[in-house]
Amino acid sequence: MAEITASAVKELREKTGAGMIDCKNALVEANGDGAAAIEILRKKGVATAGKKAGRVTAEGVVGSYIHMGGKVGVMVEVNCESDFVARGEEFQQLVKDVAMHIAAADPRYVNRSEVPTEDLEKEREILREQLKNDPKNANKPDDVLDKIIEGRLNKFFEESVLVDQPFVKDPSKTIGELVTEKIASIKENITIRRFTRYKMGEGIEKKQDDFAAEVASMVG
Repeated sequence: MAEITASAVKELREKTGAGMIDCKNALVEANGDGAAAIEILRKKGVATAGKKAGRVTAEGVVGSYIHMGGKVGVMVEVNCESDFVARGEEFQQLVKDVAMHIAAADPRYVNRSEVPTEDLEKEREILREQLKNDPKNANKPDDVLDKIIEGRLNKFFEESVLVDQPFVKDPSKTIGELVTEKIASIKENITIRRFTRYKMGEGIEKKQDDFAAEVASMVG
């Protein structure tokens, strides 16, 4: 299998406007052949979707999802370009799917740009300490450890960032890829703007009764 370099992914992205993950997957499928990768992206409609990414999305809907007998609830705003599309069945289903996914996967951010720098640095610090405590890494230079850390940060993004999470109904694709597919199908740009997830009782410190103290007070 041909080695897929970062420069090849970047070049394909510039040519097609598709996302980084889509470009990498297309190059893997095409065994590194750039022309074949472009054809793969076009067949999937992803290249077309990428070109729509700069369009303004001022319409859309706020969707909701309640799960587990009212124990978890989600509100999410998903935007598109026109009210006509916003009222369409395909777009409405996407909003429902995204809201349900948020309820199940509990992401913290919509995309990577929302992750605070201090959170990323804290995660890097934790990963670095873990690596240093592993004897196998004793003689590895810092630049090698840095590359390992950046690779492992992808796991952090998969767990915390909505568009990087595997879609709960189809883990073979991420939420970002799901949205990209819908952009290609609906022919309008689509963005997930924001969400709020509620878990019943979250943040409330429940009173813990001290049974022994209660008995002592009764007999004392």
